[in-house]
Amino acid sequence: MEFLTGVKEKDTMELNSLLRTCAGENVKVNGAVHTIRKMGTVAFVILRKREGLLQGVYEEGTAQFDLKDLKEADTIEIEGTLERNDKAPGGIEIRMKRLRVLSRSVEEMMPLAISKWKLGTSLEAKLNYRSISLRNIRERAKFRLQEGLTRAFRDFLYSQGFTEIHTPKIGAKSAEGGANLFRLEYFHRPAVLQQSPQLYKQMMVGVFDRVFETAPVFRAEKHNTKRHLNEYTSLDFEMGYIDGFEDIMAMETGYLQYAMALLAEEYAEELKLLDIGLPDATEIPAIRFDVIKERAAERYGHKIRNPHDLEPEEEQLIGRYAREEWGSRFVFVTHYPSRKRPFYAMDDPEDTAYTLSFDLLFDGMEITTGGQRIHDYKMLKDKLASRGMTEDGLGQYLDAFRHGMPPHGGIGIGLERFTMMLAGEDNVRETTLFPRDLSRLEP
Repeated sequence: MEFLTGVKEKDTMELNSLLRTCAGENVKVNGAVHTIRKMGTVAFVILRKREGLLQGVYEEGTAQFDLKDLKEADTIEIEGTLERNDKAPGGIEIRMKRLRVLSRSVEEMMPLAISKWKLGTSLEAKLNYRSISLRNIRERAKFRLQEGLTRAFRDFLYSQGFTEIHTPKIGAKSAEGGANLFRLEYFHRPAVLQQSPQLYKQMMVGVFDRVFETAPVFRAEKHNTKRHLNEYTSLDFEMGYIDGFEDIMAMETGYLQYAMALLAEEYAEELKLLDIGLPDATEIPAIRFDVIKERAAERYGHKIRNPHDLEPEEEQLIGRYAREEWGSRFVFVTHYPSRKRPFYAMDDPEDTAYTLSFDLLFDGMEITTGGQRIHDYKMLKDKLASRGMTEDGLGQYLDAFRHGMPPHGGIGIGLERFTMMLAGEDNVRETTLFPRDLSRLEP
């Protein structure tokens, strides 16, 4: 009979504990063989750990194993003496004495040269060998930053009294509507994959006042651009008892400030690896859709073709304008036209052709859509009717408003796109673990 009493202490050490260990001490470490550099009777065995790289030094006659038994991608456990070396990764190395092979790679060569500073291969090759390409430390670093953005979202919103929720991704009706829906059969009934948790998070505002979720959403859009995916991760929050949609923008600004501080403090190594300069979120300008559209068109000689939406080129021009005029890489574009917003968006009472909504642009790319929602039951029903929409599949949603809902609003942030812009990539697939698009269902 055995009882488990908690996390088991191990005698193998991680990088953070090795950095605090005195030189000359005997240590034991496990990891994957990232690369082997042979220098005659001496060789450097670089181990890949979750925190980074660690250098092991092999010397003939000292090590109690044969280097020929080792190859790239093997996972091993080594034991030896810790030494300081400013030229080694992290400033430390291990003079190897003993070796235990945990598992062996069955291939003599890796399909990609993951030990290189840059992979130097096509995006298609990276994605075809995704589990391998991500072993490159720079490729991997992008997703550590993505972790930081998600972690900051959770931690900041917890500090602001939000409750984390988990909503279904299969439903009878979608929040956004339109044709870009993945439709499926659900036990002989029609169903869709959710484009957004919007309807559910609004309902939950009536329960918890402030809610958030980090989860996948699905868009059946038949495009093949560098900025779109058919499945992506959305960072969503919804908050009640707001005085106006400005409260929503202020809350997102607070998140961005928290996220940038967290990345600077705890993800400095990844930022250095990728040579990333963090944007300043101390203050973010907010300007009306119609005003900035005209200003950017006038300054840069752009002809406005669609007065009701922003084209990608216009987003880039607005981003340029924000940097030149206010020194900001972020800009809130407010009061989007009502015809381009979903039925639940609150119209501006001063001009119902526009809504109390916004997008956040980062370096000329939309990463957030948000705004104030309709909270009045009759107003919501009238908006549905005015758009020729039926209430089929919306009964439970409308019931929440029938029984009273506070003024509320929220946002959705595209996590992969945000990471793409932060990392300076030009294709969102670079910052998506396993992308789903028109042509890719594997890996």
